[in-house]
Amino acid sequence: AGPRQVGKSTLAHQISQSLSFPFHYASADDSTVYGSAWIREQWEMGRQSAQSNPDKGALLILDEIQKISNWSETVKKLWDNDTFQKTNLKVMLLGSATLLIQTGLGESLAGRFEVIPCPHWSFKECREAFDWTLEQYIYFGGYAKKVIMQNIA
Repeated sequence: AGPRQVGKSTLAHQISQSLSFPFHYASADDSTVYGSAWIREQWEMGRQSAQSNPDKGALLILDEIQKISNWSETVKKLWDNDTFQKTNLKVMLLGSATLLIQTGLGESLAGRFEVIPCPHWSFKECREAFDWTLEQYIYFGGYAKKVIMQNIA
């Protein structure tokens, strides 16, 4: 969880590319007509990947999950079912509205998750990684895209 434009989706893509097992990525940011049926469809694709690779399983990445109403209840039901069925599906939920993510996690997914916050880059991180001055940090801020693009140029 973390604010928009800090690199959550980019990090998820980088992680998925380094895996030795299959993954399925889907984003609720692509359209405005999603609901719990969309989550179930994506989850089933993840399950199929996990079942075709029973030794290592699979990873399901759902991005911008907070845009789906009552997402946490749907995720809880699917997660609990997979746990009971011993389906080797790992799930990564990404969201930019921290309050909505934490509310959903706390209400119905207690004990089933780990929140990994993805904040903006700090001045110290930008200084250590890119030798930025305070003026550069104030001008560009700690947004991952701006940090990376400024240092590529």
